[in-house]
Amino acid sequence: MLVQRTLGGEPRAFELLVIKYQRRVERLIGRMVRDADLVQDIAQETFIRAYRALGQFRGDAQFYTWLYRIAVNTAKKQLMELKRDPLVFQSQMKSGDDDETSGSERELNPSVADTETPEAVLASKEIAEAVNAAMDALPEELRNAIALREIEGLSYEEIAQALDCPIGTVRSRIFRAREAISNRIKPMLERQTGKRW
Repeated sequence: MLVQRTLGGEPRAFELLVIKYQRRVERLIGRMVRDADLVQDIAQETFIRAYRALGQFRGDAQFYTWLYRIAVNTAKKQLMELKRDPLVFQSQMKSGDDDETSGSERELNPSVADTETPEAVLASKEIAEAVNAAMDALPEELRNAIALREIEGLSYEEIAQALDCPIGTVRSRIFRAREAISNRIKPMLERQTGKRW
């Protein structure tokens, strides 16, 4: 409805779309780009591109699925441009490496109950960090698929549309991503006897 209102010449309708999806787009880009300022720039560019291409949105998929593809393509383009300028790319990477709450870590920080012991809190934090590290170590196509499923909550069909691949490929990528993450954190979980994670 907001898309139709925007196409009908109501600028406030697109502002509402930006408000609705801005945080999700920024989280998505934040998993690809570590520099917070660059995340903001890419998110803004994503919405500009979406606005310009809004007439091409057919409504076959959800609006976020369509917007997701624009965000990923915009981020990839920006990363390619940064790689062409090694000095800029290195400074971006260095600032990203120092960011302790980068990427999906913000998504996976557990909320801690007051009754948990310091040991349980520490173990939860270690497991969350291991999951984040495992996600970061995944190839891009696996990382994108698992993030869309587990963090964004998209269905397999929506992920297939967003990634422009068959649903069987989506299932395979998610399975392989889960296996890789499980293999990485399994030793940690085995050390936590008697705990339910």
